[in-house]
Amino acid sequence: MLLHPDAMGVAELAEKIRKIPNWPEKGILFHDITPVLQSAAYFRLLVDLMVYRYMGQKIDVIAGLDARGFIIGAALAYQLNVGFVPIRKKGKLPFDTVSQSYALEYGEATVEIHTDAVHRGDRVLLVDDLVATGGTMLAGIELIRKLGGEVVEAAAILEFIDLPGGKKIRESGVPLFSLCQNEGCM
Repeated sequence: MLLHPDAMGVAELAEKIRKIPNWPEKGILFHDITPVLQSAAYFRLLVDLMVYRYMGQKIDVIAGLDARGFIIGAALAYQLNVGFVPIRKKGKLPFDTVSQSYALEYGEATVEIHTDAVHRGDRVLLVDDLVATGGTMLAGIELIRKLGGEVVEAAAILEFIDLPGGKKIRESGVPLFSLCQNEGCM
């Protein structure tokens, strides 16, 4: 596993990520961050590493992708003293929304954001747990752009370097930060 050079302590954090073969379907190696979240020390390390990266930067709001991006993004928003915006699966938000469909590694999905969640010119940090095919992040980027926001960076714990997601995100004009990189295939 390759670690981001700025991330002291990431090797231990990466080891806490549980790998579950053939879930949610055969051929997928699921990377489960719940053991990181269950440990007070590792969850704090994760949030502190992200806070360290973004403190002092001009960020107006953090957008978290459903569902693990909510956990990381909300904790990060609290520490950076900025607002948090959820990007949810279709049909879960109660107010007016805009939506974006995308393909994921084992199907298709649609995500939505409230129409008043991001304002024109807002500098947004987009957060999720991992980047595989990039579909979810790219959909989030498109939603933020539809509302007039600027995605200053996309951030994740883990980027699968054997899948095209990271490259696609960077090609969309959005920098991608990942604490660690690994091969995601079985």
